[in-house]
Amino acid sequence: MRLRSLSVALVSALALGACSSGESSEPAADAKACAPSEGNVTLTYTTWIPGIENVVKLWNDKNPNIQVKVQTGPNGNGGTYANFFNQLKAGNAPDLGHIEYDALPSFRVQDGLTNLADCTEVTAAKDQFVDWTWNQVSFGEQNAVYGIPQDTGPMALFYRKDLFEKNNIPVPTTWEEYAAAAEKVKAAGGYITNFSQSDISQFAGLSWQAGGRWFANDGTKWTVNLQDENTTKVANYWQDLITKKLVSAVPPWTTEWDNAYNTGQAWTWVSAVWGANSIKSGAPDTSGKWAVAPMPQWTAGGTVAGNWGGSSTAVFKGSKHPYEAAKFALWLNTSEEALTALNKEAQLYPATKAGAKLPALSEGVEFYGGQKIYDVFATASTQVSPDFVWGPTMTSTYATASDGFKGVVSGTGTLLDALKTTQTKTIADLKAQSIPVAE
Repeated sequence: MRLRSLSVALVSALALGACSSGESSEPAADAKACAPSEGNVTLTYTTWIPGIENVVKLWNDKNPNIQVKVQTGPNGNGGTYANFFNQLKAGNAPDLGHIEYDALPSFRVQDGLTNLADCTEVTAAKDQFVDWTWNQVSFGEQNAVYGIPQDTGPMALFYRKDLFEKNNIPVPTTWEEYAAAAEKVKAAGGYITNFSQSDISQFAGLSWQAGGRWFANDGTKWTVNLQDENTTKVANYWQDLITKKLVSAVPPWTTEWDNAYNTGQAWTWVSAVWGANSIKSGAPDTSGKWAVAPMPQWTAGGTVAGNWGGSSTAVFKGSKHPYEAAKFALWLNTSEEALTALNKEAQLYPATKAGAKLPALSEGVEFYGGQKIYDVFATASTQVSPDFVWGPTMTSTYATASDGFKGVVSGTGTLLDALKTTQTKTIADLKAQSIPVAE
């Protein structure tokens, strides 16, 4: 893994934002109360991990005094994060929540997370995780832990091996070849992929691979640039495919989206390792027909990957049982039993050092024709640049970009227009929260 410094630049600016709003960057008062509760405890946990009920059952069967009640919902940017913020405001948030690394800063700035640094078991677990993932949940601060790392999201190319072979189309290794393949796929009656109009995390991963850098912090102020040279290159590339109608643009994570992959209308998906489950569950009729290859490159012979997602299990501010919540979150994300089950149910790629060596990750996957697909993602994880920094208001940034992208696929404006609007709105959001921004 090479993402070790990913969130370091975030630290000082979060502290600045906190100081300007009267908060402290020291551990929250409730962290001092990380002690066992009296009597039996029932925790609530909201997530969108497929099959999570089966994983949690393993815990509940062995821990009668600490039961976990699962609440499932749409993926984070698909509605769950908005629900979390509303619940925090109303004072009825669940004990634990599934939060991707890019969204954690938004919850941190809003003071919605419990600092678990005073939980001895949590602090002692630091060395079990890949370094960069721990930075994601601590923001590089001392005496701060705002979640337990769960998984990572190195990206690769899922493709219909049978359709490419049948139509004599080479599997693209560059983005130029990918665009050429898109023309041939369209001639064969399909789309090379679906352009996500609402989950902007994918576009962020594509920009990340290309060298785009949306946020930077010099220790004093934030710089926001969603139109840098490399992001512009990515936006223009996908705009061309959209304009030529070489990609479909149905809303992701819908029945229509699943059907496009299940019927062979969509032939590829540039996605993260967890996407293996999305295809498997959404396109069951295509078992054995898929394969995984490295991401197409901007330069022939290149070896650069992007990252999409990666998550943590956080304990929300207001939980009456932070000790028990932290204990469950550690089990969920460190025990071989839980990590194996998470991979089996949802194809999650663990954030722990030992997790990457799970026997399950060295086996061929039947749905993918017996290919050892995790070998591809293991390599990709070493090819992700550590220099992509998340801004402190990503949920708002994504929401604005999503509105713009939806307009683009409907024929209104361009991706660059949407990014320009998003940049303006993001800067306004930062200023509204008294977070210093470089002009």
